[in-house]
Amino acid sequence: MMPPRIKSEIQVKAIIRRAEVAGAQAFLVRRGQEDAGALFLKVSRLDGTITVLNQARRGNGELIWTKPLGESADEAAVTAYLDKQLRFDPDLWILEIEDRDGRAFVDEPVV
Repeated sequence: MMPPRIKSEIQVKAIIRRAEVAGAQAFLVRRGQEDAGALFLKVSRLDGTITVLNQARRGNGELIWTKPLGESADEAAVTAYLDKQLRFDPDLWILEIEDRDGRAFVDEPVV
């Protein structure tokens, strides 16, 4: 049985709060569908490199975060990727985190 899905809005608020408590900045770039819009994290190390994370589920239902652009990409590649995702799913959320250590402030595994 798959664990229940947390509303995207609640998840975004929790990540923003965790980032702030840890001394990082996080802000909502794009608000998606409140209940079930896909969530993408744009984690900027403030040195020109960005890691994009998106949610996925393993075969056993476990929630994980994947790196569709690898460990890091530049702003142009990230913008192109997210624009493409928006054309596919206009309900998605984009949350940007600015953290020199590249932390995503999520509990699930990042693979």
